[in-house]
Amino acid sequence: MTAAAGAYLLAMVRNKIALFFTFAFPMVFIVLFGLMFGGPGQMNRLAAGVVDWGVGNAAMFGVAYSIVQWRRDDLLRLVRTTPTPVTSLLSGWYAVTVGFAVAQAVLLLGVSMLPVFGLTVSAPGIVLLPVVLLFGSLTFFAIGVVVGRFAPNLDAVAAIANCVMVPMAFLSGSFYPLELAPHWMDVVSRFLPLRYLNDAMREVLSGGYDLVVPLSALLGFAVLFGVIGLRTFKWADNS
Repeated sequence: MTAAAGAYLLAMVRNKIALFFTFAFPMVFIVLFGLMFGGPGQMNRLAAGVVDWGVGNAAMFGVAYSIVQWRRDDLLRLVRTTPTPVTSLLSGWYAVTVGFAVAQAVLLLGVSMLPVFGLTVSAPGIVLLPVVLLFGSLTFFAIGVVVGRFAPNLDAVAAIANCVMVPMAFLSGSFYPLELAPHWMDVVSRFLPLRYLNDAMREVLSGGYDLVVPLSALLGFAVLFGVIGLRTFKWADNS
């Protein structure tokens, strides 16, 4: 697990373009939305949506891209010849994913707390934030494993990830309040994991503790996609 985590971390750091956009792209949304719609109260919703979208996107894209690349380069085939099970490999990758999620959240929320934007975070929110990130990262990491299974090449990973995350962001209320959306959008959002990550993040940023429903939903999605990913996992392109 430790070796897998180290190799995954090294690959992520070496991919400087992807690493840059992992942090810079959500930051653009924070700054733009913050300047246009920020202020006391509003920034909690805006920051939560952008952080959730950034964390989910990075978790899904990172593992999917790595699976396809490692499979293409026959690294997964080499791993299979060792006693390392796929669960140990993915656990190491997930540990790195959580680390990146925490770094993203700290950076984005730190910028959102600048006086010009007006985000306020209570002490309970700071304590519960890592818990939300653990569950959220796990869910989208599991989705990424499924994407990595079915993406035929590296270009397809980005296409599939964008097709999943961009519509989900709008349908889940990341960039637009569901209270102002049509009823059908609220109904659809209840079948999307990002909706529950948004609910959990907004709850902790507002100083609340009511996380049972959103975290349970995230765990359910993680189990569903995790089972699918593990049962269909491919070690090589011709397997």
